[in-house]
Amino acid sequence: MITLEMMPPLMFGGLVLAMLIGFPVAFTLAAVGLSFGFLAIHLGFFDLNFLQAIPGRVFGSVLSNELLLAIPFFTFMGAILERCGLAEDMLDSMGQLFGPVRGGLGYSVIIVGFILGAITGTVAAQVIAMALISMPVMIRYGYNMRYITGVLAASGTITQLVPPSLVLIVLADQLGKSVGDMYLGAWGPSVFQIMLFAGYTFVLGLIKPSHVPPVPLEARTLTGWALWKKCLMGIIPSAVLIFVVLGTMMMGLATPTEAGAMGAVGAIVLAAIHHKDFSSTDRKILVVGIIAAGIGTIVAMLFTENLIFKLAFAVTYLAVAWICFSAARIPDLRDLIKQGYESTMRLTCMVTFILIGSTCFSVVFLGVSGGVWLEHLLTSLPGGVWGFLIFINLFIFFLAFFLDFFEIAFIILPMIAPIAQKILGPVVGDGPALIWFGVMLCVNMQTSFLHPPFGFALFYLRGVAPKEVKSSDIYWGAMPWIGLQMIMVLIVIAFPVVVTGLLDKPLNVDLDKVKIEVPQIDLPPLDLGPPQK
Repeated sequence: MITLEMMPPLMFGGLVLAMLIGFPVAFTLAAVGLSFGFLAIHLGFFDLNFLQAIPGRVFGSVLSNELLLAIPFFTFMGAILERCGLAEDMLDSMGQLFGPVRGGLGYSVIIVGFILGAITGTVAAQVIAMALISMPVMIRYGYNMRYITGVLAASGTITQLVPPSLVLIVLADQLGKSVGDMYLGAWGPSVFQIMLFAGYTFVLGLIKPSHVPPVPLEARTLTGWALWKKCLMGIIPSAVLIFVVLGTMMMGLATPTEAGAMGAVGAIVLAAIHHKDFSSTDRKILVVGIIAAGIGTIVAMLFTENLIFKLAFAVTYLAVAWICFSAARIPDLRDLIKQGYESTMRLTCMVTFILIGSTCFSVVFLGVSGGVWLEHLLTSLPGGVWGFLIFINLFIFFLAFFLDFFEIAFIILPMIAPIAQKILGPVVGDGPALIWFGVMLCVNMQTSFLHPPFGFALFYLRGVAPKEVKSSDIYWGAMPWIGLQMIMVLIVIAFPVVVTGLLDKPLNVDLDKVKIEVPQIDLPPLDLGPPQK
């Protein structure tokens, strides 16, 4: 006879076995959840009315969730920017800028990966684009093959951590935290990780200089102002787009969905600017729009919003609309926008179906006291907080061999988030506890793209690499970078301030000592006598 205490481990084990069959995860989650739900009804653990919570949560927490609307916008933005030529220009200019230094091409790949991560948010786009552009150049100048494959794959996965990462949006939604706070918490680890990658390249240049040689002088076609101009032409528009997306969100001027919508429009503008058919008339209109935006911003900073402010930004909006119209008239960009719509639709449908499936599973799992079982299991681990953190990170690390980050976030996170809040709250405070926990898992889940033999970044790299690149070089090349990412996980665990340092500090106020003092006002005495004539 199956008891209530046996149901949670049976559900979890059944889910693992069903996933090993290879059936799509979304339908596996729904099938396992509903199967155990009907079994629980048969055994009398709850009645049929309990399952009415499933459609209620699907429509209330999934289909009506405004935060999840940001996912298609950011996906579309990444799909446009991955093919618009921005990566090519930045990699070429950065490669020539760092070319004289040992490992210069590696530094350029790491820096461009960081910048692209902040404006695209998609790993596949980044790995493929950078591999197609940089791999032939690095092979030509004698870079070690395993270093080439490792740095290209790892620099693509940094997209997982750098805002506006889709992973951070999903984590914020599942943890019930602000996306802006999650982005603020992720900046510290993402910068530290770039420093780790660059430090590894620097040390490799000292130990094995033949693995990361400098670019020969005759191969550097740009010097002086021409080189700096090309670098700035790639960095400045990217920085503006990053501010439009992230700056407005962190300053409280826009919600994640609104910032994503602005980013999608900004991606079309950026793609149009980089296209060879962008006319001189379009450039003049662009300059007018930039000047108007500058005037409007200055007016808003020095004065209150007035007619000049409204007119200036009206001109800016008209300039942006004109550039988007111009992009639609260029056949290449029109096809690019269509491809962006298609890839956005595919990813959004996948996320929605996984969410629906995970809702079916989680409602039944909680109905058979799965939350109590999981809390007892995790809180009874030896080592207290450290034991919990080590176990969870090892668990996520091994799950990442088989599951995508969406699946981990939607299946595992809702179960362990309340337990993490309870355990980690006393360590860093109740407010930042789940932000710290979420960013820690995000750093950990980066490794899911580098795990041999199932890492998607390795698959993307294998698909675009020349035939002379061996699969063994791709797999072995990823190993040092996985080690660097795990070091980053340890840094985040050992030094929570890396995540919490940028978050708003809570006000430590003792409510028992708060006194409200009302100043006494001397009033004339009341005259209650008969009215005077």
